[in-house]
Amino acid sequence: MVGTPDTRLVVLRGNSASGKSSVAAGVRARFGRGLALVGQDVMRRDVLREHDRPDGANIGLIDTVARYALDAGYHVVVEGILYADHYGGMLARLRADHRGPTHGYYLDVPFEVTLARHATKPIASEVSEAELSSWYRPRDLLPGGVETVIGAASTLDDTIGRILRDAGLAGPPGRREP
Repeated sequence: MVGTPDTRLVVLRGNSASGKSSVAAGVRARFGRGLALVGQDVMRRDVLREHDRPDGANIGLIDTVARYALDAGYHVVVEGILYADHYGGMLARLRADHRGPTHGYYLDVPFEVTLARHATKPIASEVSEAELSSWYRPRDLLPGGVETVIGAASTLDDTIGRILRDAGLAGPPGRREP
């Protein structure tokens, strides 16, 4: 078992340029100290410099970091593309082992919106439309209905507010520091 009955685990998934990192950063900014962000891109690309593949080392690293932070009393947001077939088993075990509430979200953004958002990113010149298309998986939901689907019509502020309320993290920022 991991965490406490009071820790919150939020899993935020979706395609590239769906807004996951912005939402996760907004949740953390509005909550304050005591919330750890575990980003797939940070673990996979920055820490390990690994390609996304089934059974990649980053899958275990994401799991380990999330568990460590939960055990240290932090609320945790795990965010990334986190393909269901690559990460689903690890996420299911993490959800099952977490003593507190767990909330899953899938940001469902059409490919046309993904393209437009991607064009505004610093890495836009490094990733082609064809490459972005090869990564895109429509509605790559985890089995069992464990995710709330949030569509492209939801604003960044609305999405952040919804997650904070659903997870019981709304309120004054910086309420506690582990």
